[in-house]
Amino acid sequence: MYKTKIAGVGKFIPEKVVTNKDLEQYMETSDQWIRERTGIEERHWLKRGEDTSSTMAAKAAKDAIKMAGIEPEDVDFIIFATLSPDYFFPGNGVMLQRHLGITKTEIPALDIRNQCSGFVYGLEVADQFIKTGKYKNILLVGAEYHSGGMDISTRGRGISVLFGDGAGAVILQATEEEGKGILVTHIHSDGSQAEILSAKNPGMHGGYYDEEASEGGYDTNSDHPFVLVTEKMLNESLIYPFMEGQAVFKTAVKKFPEVIRKALATSGYDTKDVNLVIPHQANLRISQFVQKILRLRDDQMFNNIQKYGNTTAASIPIALTEAIEQGKVKDGDLLVIAAFGSGFTWGSAVIRW
Repeated sequence: MYKTKIAGVGKFIPEKVVTNKDLEQYMETSDQWIRERTGIEERHWLKRGEDTSSTMAAKAAKDAIKMAGIEPEDVDFIIFATLSPDYFFPGNGVMLQRHLGITKTEIPALDIRNQCSGFVYGLEVADQFIKTGKYKNILLVGAEYHSGGMDISTRGRGISVLFGDGAGAVILQATEEEGKGILVTHIHSDGSQAEILSAKNPGMHGGYYDEEASEGGYDTNSDHPFVLVTEKMLNESLIYPFMEGQAVFKTAVKKFPEVIRKALATSGYDTKDVNLVIPHQANLRISQFVQKILRLRDDQMFNNIQKYGNTTAASIPIALTEAIEQGKVKDGDLLVIAAFGSGFTWGSAVIRW
């Protein structure tokens, strides 16, 4: 059985920089308030009509394809992770296939909706296909266009100050080199608190979750139970993301260390063996807390949320690409990637570069 290696990486970041100071014109906030709570200094947002999550993904994918030394036509499977697709349906996988001009080969395209954990989930899926020899060149991308779907006002500041736009991509191939490639992956979920980090509408039910409700836990008194968007959703701003920040933080700082330790133990390593941990860039305070729990040195932890904000499914491939560009990933290094997000879902992987 083969091992899976990352043969190419790429990223795309929109040109428009939005600083914390810039946000003060839209909402009651301050640079100090945002930095203290999140560590974010700026983020990049698309200009309306300039790009979408799928076109950003195509730009990142072209760099990954070039680095891997292949042509777009050599890609035989696309996996696309995003919570901000171009359309409600179809998924972004086929959109990316079209942008890359590889529709004639009729390769499969899979969409993953695991939000912040989407890239790690996609990595596990791709790893299984590569190891069995099913596919030879898998394109895995994470891309997000958050700025087009947030409430950029004082009412929505708890969410909108956190997120940025961008895309990251990797090409995954088989390797027979001893000890190299993806050594282990772990993915998990727990839906018991799903609504505390969610975008409930638009949704096909049109109601809301209620444990006391009689039919499947959903309120069935909605005026429009099976439509995508209602007038009430628009008037009451129910279309925007919702998060109970403290509850998410507490769970994240517990699950991040757990899944990292599990991955290392399974692969026979310890934190002292790790050259670099690349976590999902959710919040700098979360990463710092996890670093402290795991007793990692500063040079073992990669953070770039200060510049890009939280780019959800795109954050790990963007960070990996940037770490490589900065010379922080060398041949033979032991890398750990980990993510935690909505669902809740979380996961990790250990990679020998």
